[in-house]
Amino acid sequence: MQNGVWVTLFFAGVLEAGWAIGLKYTEGFTRLGPSVVTLILMGGSLYLLSRSLTGLPLGTAYAVWTGIGAVGTVIAGLVLFDESRSALRLLCLLLIVAGIVGLKLSSDA
Repeated sequence: MQNGVWVTLFFAGVLEAGWAIGLKYTEGFTRLGPSVVTLILMGGSLYLLSRSLTGLPLGTAYAVWTGIGAVGTVIAGLVLFDESRSALRLLCLLLIVAGIVGLKLSSDA
């Protein structure tokens, strides 16, 4: 069960990145298709986050969820929107990943 909640949390984070990226395409929720997809991803992400809380502490789960979403969103920005690839930005991204790994390794779950 313990690995299951981490897998669930991982996919919750992936969906969180998905809906954050989707916001870019909704144009302020004025485009129907992207808006519907974004809302579905939001709901799925929150549902999976809530399921992961059955076996993980709230603070750990929330921090990891937002971290995965942030990393995914930054990577998407680099690939899809040609955002900055500065050394400092990439270093900060690695620090977020290190924080996620640290929370996983230090968790009792």
